[in-house]
Amino acid sequence: MTEPVLTEIDEGVATLTLNRPRVHNAFDDVLVEALTEALKTVESERAVRAVVLTGEGASFSAGADLNWMRRMVAAGEKDNRKDARRLAKLMRTLNQLAKPTVARVNGPAYGGGVGLVACCDIAIAAKETKFGLTEVRLGLVPAAISPHVIDAIGGRQARRWFLTGEIFDAEAALRMGLVHQVVPARQLDAAVDAQLALLRGAGPEAVVQAKALVQRVVHPDGKARRSLDEDNADLIARLRVSPEGQEGLTAFLAKRRPAWQ
Repeated sequence: MTEPVLTEIDEGVATLTLNRPRVHNAFDDVLVEALTEALKTVESERAVRAVVLTGEGASFSAGADLNWMRRMVAAGEKDNRKDARRLAKLMRTLNQLAKPTVARVNGPAYGGGVGLVACCDIAIAAKETKFGLTEVRLGLVPAAISPHVIDAIGGRQARRWFLTGEIFDAEAALRMGLVHQVVPARQLDAAVDAQLALLRGAGPEAVVQAKALVQRVVHPDGKARRSLDEDNADLIARLRVSPEGQEGLTAFLAKRRPAWQ
């Protein structure tokens, strides 16, 4: 069985690669668990100074895997809630990792893939990259990733992109703050390396404390943030088993228009 997440540690940098290129590195429960564990492992490695997150092949991450979605359509609200909480735990683990993180956005990022980008401290995207928060097209909302995406792009931008499900390009992602830099694909590695060099030049403990400082200032009540994750998991579970969510998911899987169109 192919490992869903590859880990490579070199000169103090841990590179985590989503490794499901045939399905554009789409999420399923196995990948969610594997990435969560990989993050915890590299966090515990004292030699690791920074973490790079990227995707194998042409995509960063296409969001939810179709087979995973089929299982969730058939599952009850309780199982959907557990599933959503696992995804929320992954996002929280990445967002709060005690190492600086760099998203190397090598290709399209949709849904949960956008959440991963938002959770990284630094995000650099290839110029050709497309992004999307398309959950409303399925009668759902980007609940589990919403705190992190809203942190990145702000509430005003979130109102548009959450509500319309539009696809947007890398330049739009840059303008709204989802990514920090956009470069031609051939320059992506050089741009990431430049950021890693800056991180290596800073005091390791100072970098960790600087990251924690931002978290404390922006979200002084960490307990409330964890409660929000649970509330969001409850929300997406309800929507997945609701008539509209069932229609949207079923229509998507059947490659037809949902009834509301």
